Order: sequence, then structure tokens, then C-alpha cells
Amino acid sequence: MTKDKILRVEQLSVTFTGGTKPVRAVDNVDLDVARGEVLALLGESGSGKSVTLRSILRLHNEKRTRIDGRIIADGTDVTLLDGDALSRFRGKTVSMVFQEPMLALDPVYTVGRQINEAIRRHESVSQDTARTRALHLFERVRIPSPERRLDSYPHEMSGGMRQRAMIALALACSPKVLLADEPTTALDATVQVQILLLLRDLQRELGLSMIFVTHDIGVAVEVADRVAVMYAGRIVELGPVRDVLRTPRHPYTVGLLSTRAHGGRLSGNRLPTIPGSPPDLTNLPAGCAFAPRCSSVTESCRTKAPEARAVGAGHTVRCILQHPTVGPK
Repeated sequence: MTKDKILRVEQLSVTFTGGTKPVRAVDNVDLDVARGEVLALLGESGSGKSVTLRSILRLHNEKRTRIDGRIIADGTDVTLLDGDALSRFRGKTVSMVFQEPMLALDPVYTVGRQINEAIRRHESVSQDTARTRALHLFERVRIPSPERRLDSYPHEMSGGMRQRAMIALALACSPKVLLADEPTTALDATVQVQILLLLRDLQRELGLSMIFVTHDIGVAVEVADRVAVMYAGRIVELGPVRDVLRTPRHPYTVGLLSTRAHGGRLSGNRLPTIPGSPPDLTNLPAGCAFAPRCSSVTESCRTKAPEARAVGAGHTVRCILQHPTVGPK
């Protein structure tokens, strides 16, 4: 039986129009997330991962952004919301953990007050009830001395503790979908593991659906059920995490996997790299956007953008070659 889809993104395109040339940062993206499922968005910086997440919450400057397509979250078309309806949607239906909590949290209010206000904005509860809920959230995300930390300002907390507080804020109104935008990138390695394990445990405990943006393949393996690989604003490969990582079919996915250090490599050896740089989104090539960097490119690759085609159960790829290379073991 097919799982119910809590979130569907259909033919999503996002174009920024504020510069001298329009920038098409997301190009005809289709993806969905089932209830209780974790989807990892994987790719280099600038591939469109964070833009996709922010579009789901309509966080872009609407005067300088054009969004085409549909975003259906728990039966609601987000592209049609405005005003109070959009405010009620944010945090209650879909919530987000940002990459840098110091920028996401308001520096002039205590963290506890910010969580209290989020709860009271969506629910008719007293100040005391909201504080009790905030305290419970701090305990759930394992912040030490939680009652004292409720009265702390963001700058009085360590990076790892701020990220835990950011997670508590994101969960304050019991959202159905959690968006996590590289939530461990700004943290040191030890704290990264702690936050990653915390998010995984909370997702399973609460039955959350989640989209987890990362450029770290190891993170995708740990948290995701499926993985979508993005390049130049497009999903170039999508499928179950084991299928995509064990038998990648797109040359870009193969390149990403080959650049990862793993136990089979001898220390001192140089890691392979993907030649070249990501394309200029204001001047994309006519064919496959990855063609200028691809070692298997053909003339056909340069003339027509490939359509997504099935290469396995739930496994699709945008490549006319359907690349057969098996990833590193």
C-alpha cells in the first residue's frame, strides 16, 4: 500500500528577478514526502536545496521572486495562502530548523520568550502553560538546566545549545513536516553527531515527516529513507537511499560518491574531484546542465535537457546514458 503523501511539490520553479538578469534557482522540481518519511536533499552549494525548502514556507521576498508550480502540504496549496492563513501555516503545518540559529533567533528576546510567543500565536493558552510547554521542549531536546536556559538570550548559549533551542522552537506547535536546512554545518564534529542523533530520535518518536538538506553523504545515509540529488536547480536522481548510494545512475551522483573519503582509501592518497564548477544559473546550457563537467558526455547531452526516467522501483534519473557505474563500496 502506498503511503499517504503529506507533502507534494509539483513542477516547482523559483526565479529571482531582483538582479540584472533573472536567476532560475529551482527548475521544474517534483518531489513528495510520505507521512513519517525522511527525504534527504543532496548536492553542492548553489544547487537549489535551500531555495526549495524556503519556497515551501514562502520565505523568499515575493516582490523579487516568482514561484511557479504547486506546493501541497497536508492538503493545502501553499502558493495560494497569504496573510493570516500563511502565518498559521508556518510553524503549525510545516516548520523549519535553520542552518545558523544565531541568525534565526531574535537576539533581543530570551529563547524561552520566543518559544512562548510561537505557542501562543497558534494556540489559545496562558503564558504559564506556554512556558511549561517550552520547558518540556527543552527537556526533550536535552538542553542541560532547561529552566534556567529558558531565560537565556541566544548569545549566552553555545552553538550546539542554540541549535537545540532552534529545534525546540521548530517543534513548539507540533508541526506535521519538519524542514532541516543543513542544521549541523556550523557546528564542530562532536556536536554535529549529537544534533544529528537528536533529530533522528525526535523524528522517529514524533512520527514527523522531514526533508533534510545536506551536502554530506554520510548524513544522508544516517537519517534518510530516500535521497534526491540536486544539480543546477533540478532533481537529477531520486530514489531509496540504498539504491541511489549503492548503484548511482547519474554521473553527478557517481562523482559525489567518489569524492567521499571512506575506509577503503589509503591515507595520503588524493581524493577524486568533479572537474569544473557549477553552471551560471543566469545562462544555463541548452542541454544537460552537468554536460560541461561530465566525463561521459555525448553530443546529444549538449542539445536537449534529459527527462526523468525510471531505472528501478521508485528510482528515477535525468540522464540519457542511465549511468551504470556502481558507487564506492
